[in-house]
Amino acid sequence: MQKHYSIPIFIPELACPHQCIFCNQKKISGQMEIPSPDEVITTIEEYLSTIHIEDAHVEIAFFGGNFTGIPVEDQIKYLEIVQPYFEKGISGLRCSTRPDYIDEETVTRLKKYGMNTIELGAQSMCENVLVKSGRGHTVDHIVNASKIIKDAGLDLGLQMMIGLPGDTLQDSINTANKIVELGADNTRIYPAIVIKDTPLAELYEKREYIPLSLLEAIKYSTEIYKIFEKADVTILRVGLHPSEGLLNGEDLVAGPFHKSFRELVYTELWSERLRPLIAYYDYNGVKIYVPEEEMNYAIGHQARNRNILKQYYHYVKFVPDPKLTGRDFHVDFY
Repeated sequence: MQKHYSIPIFIPELACPHQCIFCNQKKISGQMEIPSPDEVITTIEEYLSTIHIEDAHVEIAFFGGNFTGIPVEDQIKYLEIVQPYFEKGISGLRCSTRPDYIDEETVTRLKKYGMNTIELGAQSMCENVLVKSGRGHTVDHIVNASKIIKDAGLDLGLQMMIGLPGDTLQDSINTANKIVELGADNTRIYPAIVIKDTPLAELYEKREYIPLSLLEAIKYSTEIYKIFEKADVTILRVGLHPSEGLLNGEDLVAGPFHKSFRELVYTELWSERLRPLIAYYDYNGVKIYVPEEEMNYAIGHQARNRNILKQYYHYVKFVPDPKLTGRDFHVDFY
């Protein structure tokens, strides 16, 4: 199977006119700088030196939130910098941006330079949640931008956040279903957390906002994951990137951050699959055959799923089976 790689080029929009309540604009504008052409080239070359590009699908990804929000001349500058790498074997370009920063002219320009995927920070398909989160765009912006991208023949990514102000489990489920309906090819699921020096932190201190607990965030993500999985939408990420500021607590005020969040969600997905085995507890032991790549998740984070089954069976063993895929499994009872 061909491996997929993204070479991330972080390009912040320093003059973003919006104040999403979960975003620390002071940190972005005060500590982040737009990379120079030489820095972009150095980053790409460093990544390519570690990749066997002949056997891989490699994209250069312009991240930072709002690539199409920076001046057009800067967009073109970066797009031109990466053109020689198509001859060196990269497969395409990806960028992330806001739904209200997309129009037909913009997409035509991006496509001309080899852009094949545009990710939109949709966050929610609930109007009330968007307003309370200070997003500065509407659901219609998401719908219209998605249509423009799909009509241009590009892959569409729609990112969502759970646990924003006003959000409920049903709202998040509705958002996931709408993302599927809009034809998203891929998605990312991010739990909302409270970062220092943000409007959300102020609401939290005033007790006007309560973030999801870790267990609630896992529940939301599990339900949403199943929707995307059933619709064959590729889930690129579940949980926030564990930056140093989050890991050491320097930037984190509150919320469901966990460095192994994706593993916790996968553990819960497997827990739901394995739970019916409890009904057969009159057997002494059980051997559970699972796909090789799912072994750790089936056993569970810190062996959670195995330990639950051990409350009912004296003997619990997980065995990898290369013939199985997904979360299929079969069992032998003893």
